[in-house]
Amino acid sequence: MKVTTIRITAACLAGSFSLYADTVSDQEEAVSSTGTYSVAGALRLPENVTKRDVYGMNVGWKLFKGGKAPEEAAGPDVDDSSWESVNLPNGIELLPEEASGCSNYQGPVWYRKTFIPPARLEGRRNTLYFEGIMGKSEVWVNGEKAAEHFGGYLPVIVNLDKWLKPGEKNVIAVKADNSNDVSYPPGKSQEGLDFSYFGGIYRDVYLISTGPVYITDPNEANTVAGGGVFFRTEFLDPFTRKGKVGVKVQVANQTDKEQKVRVQAVMTDPKGVDPAGETVPLVIPPRSTGEVDIPLVLSNVKPWSPDNPDLYTLSVEVWDAAGGDQAKDSAHLLDNRSMRVGVRTVEMTEKGLVLNGSLFSEKLIGGNRHQDFARLGNAVPNNLQWQDAVKLRKAGMRVIRSAHYPQDPAFMDACDRLGLFVIVATPGWQFWGSGPFADRVYDDIRQMVRRDRNHPSVMMWEPILNETHYPADFAKKARDLVHEEYPYKGCYTACDAVSQGNQHYEVLYAHPATGDKHWSIKERKNNKPYFTREFGDNVDTWSAHNSTSRVARHWGEAPMMVQALHYLKTSFPYTTYDTLNAAPAYHFGGCLWHPFDHQRGYHPDPFYGGIMDAFRQPKTSYFAFMSQRPRKTHNRLGSGPMVHIANECTPFSPEDVTVFSNCDSVRLSVNGGPPVEKKVASCPGGLKHVPVVFPKAWDFMENKKLASSGKEGAVKLVAEGLIGGKVVTRHEVRPARRAEKIRLTLDREDGVDFYANGSDVFAVVAEVTDGRGTVKRLNDEEIVFSVEGPAELLTDSPDGTLTQSVKWGSAPALVRLGTRPGTVTVRASVKHPGSQKPVSGIIKFDTKASGLKMLFTEDAADCEKKAAGTPSSSAAPASEREKSLQMELEKVRHELNSLRNEKVSAQQTHFE
Repeated sequence: MKVTTIRITAACLAGSFSLYADTVSDQEEAVSSTGTYSVAGALRLPENVTKRDVYGMNVGWKLFKGGKAPEEAAGPDVDDSSWESVNLPNGIELLPEEASGCSNYQGPVWYRKTFIPPARLEGRRNTLYFEGIMGKSEVWVNGEKAAEHFGGYLPVIVNLDKWLKPGEKNVIAVKADNSNDVSYPPGKSQEGLDFSYFGGIYRDVYLISTGPVYITDPNEANTVAGGGVFFRTEFLDPFTRKGKVGVKVQVANQTDKEQKVRVQAVMTDPKGVDPAGETVPLVIPPRSTGEVDIPLVLSNVKPWSPDNPDLYTLSVEVWDAAGGDQAKDSAHLLDNRSMRVGVRTVEMTEKGLVLNGSLFSEKLIGGNRHQDFARLGNAVPNNLQWQDAVKLRKAGMRVIRSAHYPQDPAFMDACDRLGLFVIVATPGWQFWGSGPFADRVYDDIRQMVRRDRNHPSVMMWEPILNETHYPADFAKKARDLVHEEYPYKGCYTACDAVSQGNQHYEVLYAHPATGDKHWSIKERKNNKPYFTREFGDNVDTWSAHNSTSRVARHWGEAPMMVQALHYLKTSFPYTTYDTLNAAPAYHFGGCLWHPFDHQRGYHPDPFYGGIMDAFRQPKTSYFAFMSQRPRKTHNRLGSGPMVHIANECTPFSPEDVTVFSNCDSVRLSVNGGPPVEKKVASCPGGLKHVPVVFPKAWDFMENKKLASSGKEGAVKLVAEGLIGGKVVTRHEVRPARRAEKIRLTLDREDGVDFYANGSDVFAVVAEVTDGRGTVKRLNDEEIVFSVEGPAELLTDSPDGTLTQSVKWGSAPALVRLGTRPGTVTVRASVKHPGSQKPVSGIIKFDTKASGLKMLFTEDAADCEKKAAGTPSSSAAPASEREKSLQMELEKVRHELNSLRNEKVSAQQTHFE
């Protein structure tokens, strides 16, 4: 193999990768910008620098659910005008907030999409890339069956060359069936599962077009340890900052002639500088594939880690060698792909986790993740996938176990960018099937490695089936398959220490010796490193599921405090944050079960053990986790000083005030009085930051005394966090007074933009507050939401409005963005208006063009018309001026009522 070193010049950069390198100026910018989501493992590139076209296929589908679908539903001429119009991701239905106990639809559904692909796709290679279809599926193109697939968590890729008609009307029909089926993983019926299948085409769909000579896709190529682009770190010296990486590339030749090409790989560092590149010649026989393995030597390496998640841009290009050795004419560029990669080495040792040649100084603590979201089920769009990763990182988590299946590609992208290690697990839960089941498990193992192998966030693989009594030979074969697909250094597999075949695995799962004595390590095996795959859950029985760790957010302060303290440190032997920190060095971390409330099949109750609820609203335990994160690191998301008063100052709030903080000390001032300062203690070798308790700091009767004497504003708790004697953070809490208004906020994390792509969903949260803006936690109003502009409320109501009950002071609504940029207006009012009721709330935000070319026909996309603006009632819509006047009138009435209320209050006080 001839390798030519490229001299990188300004002209060379302008001719190839620099035009589309999505560079950032510094690490902070990298954290705060989502950029574009990957497509089939690579970045979307501008049209002027790429030889492949990517089209979004999410908009404009028809859905048939329930009953008997029309005969020949896959045919191109079926009348689907009466079918429901939907955009993807789609989970078949809008679920109730509590959808556990198999309340979701199970059975076959049909999707149909009519579209006209550009005429320029004629003669090219065109594939349809489904990121995920739940259950068993069939894909039909223009009336002919093109593909069949079993399993809901890995890509379905369909070559369209036999059927696609560019420039004409085409119809894609998909039959998706999420019925119980023992022939493929997870196999177990939903009635027996601790999570839910849900259903539908619940992840993104793309049409990808290339020329006849192209870089293959690893999941489609079906090549062991190959296909597509395979990046890995071969060597890294943390002292000299020199490194070596390998870039294996497979190129296909669909022509009838031999093709002589040059394959180029170029890497630029996180700031878009210090490029390193090599080019390799390749001769590909007709109708065949060829492969090259390109070594790159790097200097001044910026290694990837959770606290410094530096990402390089890897550009791979295939050039026609007939154009000359140095030709950079775009006419000679045959195909190119660009992706984010990280340079890093990982070793799991008996001394702990060794990252980039150095022992990781802290325990690696994080959480498991199921993919469902309130009302959406599994059909979670990319922006919410990203926001989940941000919220988990802000809580201080550094590792996520993908329970119990590979996660959405957008979530994996976010983990790379934000610094979250991932343990990738194969689909499965407490079940082993017969017939084709085993072969489909083995295929899942291969496909998950091929899909996720380039992510720097992937620290190890879990190919076994979760909590399953599988055959004796399965464990070794599953482990061997991973190493066949990833035959390089840094490949680690994990298995339960109590499972047969555990001796074949590099990492064993168990509870630490410092934790629950029943489940903890009894005898360490072969000096192997250990990790806790699930900690924190504390049920009485696996039927009742009563637990000190399972708390609905609206149950209030006392239950949420019990959960928070349980996760940090218990008075009895149990696996907690404390006992994981205190574990021996070989036990290098653990994952909480589970950061989000989620739905379950085999139990009527949702899993309430999350540190956030199913809408991702935080519980007290979220701040408890934050208090254990580092005070300062380079990654601003997962660190920084914090202080949080876990007391809402209600009449029923505890007298003892608990404050969570990671500072040196906390100073609490009560009602403007002299502050009391307390050190933030630590448990030797265990919990880093023990919650600080201030006895009898909240006194409702003192509040009453001050408020009745006209000093309502003086009643407050103020906590200050101090480091090195200086105040670095502050939190203030006041008791809520009379409910005065509705405040609307968008749950939007930094860097997540409003893209008009027909798919993105945002939560708008309505809070009932007093005149100062303090949330009225003890309030049972019902809130009516409406939306105007290029968006729609996710609601079953025929008038397009949504009614939500206030729980613990808030009521969330979900808004899906349309495909046309514009201004979205969301309004919220109480369901039963009255002169003394809280004033309505309003929030506006602008959406921007997505930048992704989308294929759909206007007549097939009724959902597009619906998303352009849904009327709130059958009456003629009010003008903007009329609505503004109505809100002003509400405010005037409110001010008049305040004067009346003062008189009433004075009269009542007189007769006390």
